[in-house]
Amino acid sequence: MAVSVAGTGMKMQSGQRTGRKGISGSTLKMIAIVTMLIDHIGAAVLGRLLMTSGMMEAMATEETIETWLSSHAALYMVYLVLRMIGRVAFPIFCFLMVEGFEHTGNRFRYAVRLGLFALVSEIPFDLAFKGTLLEFGYQNIFFTLFLGFLAMTVYYYIEETQWNRILQVILGVAEAVLFMGAAELLGTDYGARGVLCIMILFAFRKNRRMQILAGCLAFFWWELPALAAFAIIAFYNGERGWKLKYFFYLFYPVHLLLLYLVCWFMGIGGISVV
Repeated sequence: MAVSVAGTGMKMQSGQRTGRKGISGSTLKMIAIVTMLIDHIGAAVLGRLLMTSGMMEAMATEETIETWLSSHAALYMVYLVLRMIGRVAFPIFCFLMVEGFEHTGNRFRYAVRLGLFALVSEIPFDLAFKGTLLEFGYQNIFFTLFLGFLAMTVYYYIEETQWNRILQVILGVAEAVLFMGAAELLGTDYGARGVLCIMILFAFRKNRRMQILAGCLAFFWWELPALAAFAIIAFYNGERGWKLKYFFYLFYPVHLLLLYLVCWFMGIGGISVV
């Protein structure tokens, strides 16, 4: 599950450091990347091992699942822990994209970059989680981020109009629902909920405390472990940090391809875990 944070330093020159205490944008990005990698190791590798151990067949009845767990509890617990750690990644990437939207010098190029890497990442994504070269039922996280970015763009221009505030809100909600529907129709990772969470963070972007509170409420009802991300975001100091503009864009498809190759060498690459 992510995003470039070009220009996330508030009122700063590119790469400038102010010495503020807290966590920079690049540090947040690295936390998100590491937790995403942990999540994907759990999903792609351990998930396949669980499938080959007969987990799906064992889930048929309460008795058979208890028997299965008695001999596979350790592997299953490790899998759950890795997936829970991974829940931290997506809220951070959403937050960083909102920051990137606010501070980037060229939103058009930003959107093109997201769309391009959505296409580039699809084959590695399908191999890593579906075990097939190309599959159209479930799309990678870049598609969700791309739709979220487009939704933010439309919302921003609605805010900039001189229309009545109530009309702005109505149109803002309507366009957000439209992009949420597109995410569901395309079957993107996190789907409509992902776009919704991006829009909630964007709507409260001018008040960090309210943004964090709204983000917690947005994730609380469906992904409780993700709340840990906002405890980390609270320490964000507004600085850009290291120049990692393209690191995630390259890391995402490459690490998915490597995970698939690991599974392929283990003889489990053809199994779907999504």
